[in-house]
Amino acid sequence: MTKFENAAVAGRQLADSLHKYRDSSDTIVIAIVAGGVFVGVEVARELKLPLELLFIRRLMIGPEMVLSATSVAGTMVVDEELAQQPAAPGMDHAIADGIKQLQERERFCRGKRPPVDISAKQVIIVDNGIHTGSTMRAAIRAVRKLDVKKVVAAIPVSDLNSRDVIESAADEIVCLSWPENFGHVGLWYKEFIRPTNDQILDLYSTLRRMIE
Repeated sequence: MTKFENAAVAGRQLADSLHKYRDSSDTIVIAIVAGGVFVGVEVARELKLPLELLFIRRLMIGPEMVLSATSVAGTMVVDEELAQQPAAPGMDHAIADGIKQLQERERFCRGKRPPVDISAKQVIIVDNGIHTGSTMRAAIRAVRKLDVKKVVAAIPVSDLNSRDVIESAADEIVCLSWPENFGHVGLWYKEFIRPTNDQILDLYSTLRRMIE
């Protein structure tokens, strides 16, 4: 497979494969922060759809999954399994601190723009790539708790070994390439840059103004 020039180019190519959602009044693009932002911005811009942000903070490694707090379009969702874990010294404080940091980052990156209501909507969750699938699965698990109508997982590139995991979680998958020897996401981009919080704020605010 030829590498993507950068995340913006990958986002535009991904948007081509999502053309049926263009100008859809009940569809929202949700970019996973931080890796999915550059891709998600281009998908939302090309499809003329609203953009929202999704922040994930891993709080504990469970027996079968990573337990997380997720801020989706301004709504905090915490994995219920966290409350079922055995108490450990300092764990409550660590979890509370992790959630606080997540909220602070979300507030900064969103600026003063109010969240978009995603309930009863089709949501396109975008990331720059998938290796194990744990991040996308956590994102999907969180948005399902907000009564969305349909979940589409959209990624430029994904490890073939993660396909079954994502297919079992999403209603639809749009992926441009499924390499078997994946390595890590950065290998599939000639220019691989993760956006800073300042860049996320600027991109999010600019696109929201364009849509509004």
